[in-house]
Amino acid sequence: MSKPDKSIFEKFSDWATKFTGSFYAFIGATLIVVGWAFSGPLFDYSETWQLVINTGTTIITFLMVFLIQKAQNKDSKAIQIKLNELLAANEKASNRIVDIEDLTEKELDQLHCYYEKLSSFAKEDADIHTSHSIDAAQRNQDYKHEFFKKKHEEWLEKQQKKESN
Repeated sequence: MSKPDKSIFEKFSDWATKFTGSFYAFIGATLIVVGWAFSGPLFDYSETWQLVINTGTTIITFLMVFLIQKAQNKDSKAIQIKLNELLAANEKASNRIVDIEDLTEKELDQLHCYYEKLSSFAKEDADIHTSHSIDAAQRNQDYKHEFFKKKHEEWLEKQQKKESN
């Protein structure tokens, strides 16, 4: 599969996030701050001298927020795709979990609680290789529901026979 052409912004943001996270960027930023600090006596530590570093760091911080967010969005999307591939490739994994990023916080909390319950099932098993997927647990729940529904119906029939006798 060939790689798609990157936009100029994407190329720049990839380079900028790699560079700003590098040793050289840190040394450069440190030298700027040290240079600014040593220039204080030349400018009598004036308000303009202070404004230069404040304005510079504010502008850089403002722009870096967007670059960092773009990099995180890209990394997050790549990780989600990799996880989706693992889920799709694993026959015991539930495909319902693929692309759950669009669920609401409440729905994610419900899934979290469900997985906590599955974890407790796994802890109760003697065999550590037993798989507890959502689908298997749902089938088990459906079986139990039908079983108890049938038992309840049988009990009701017995009660009705007793009353009619």
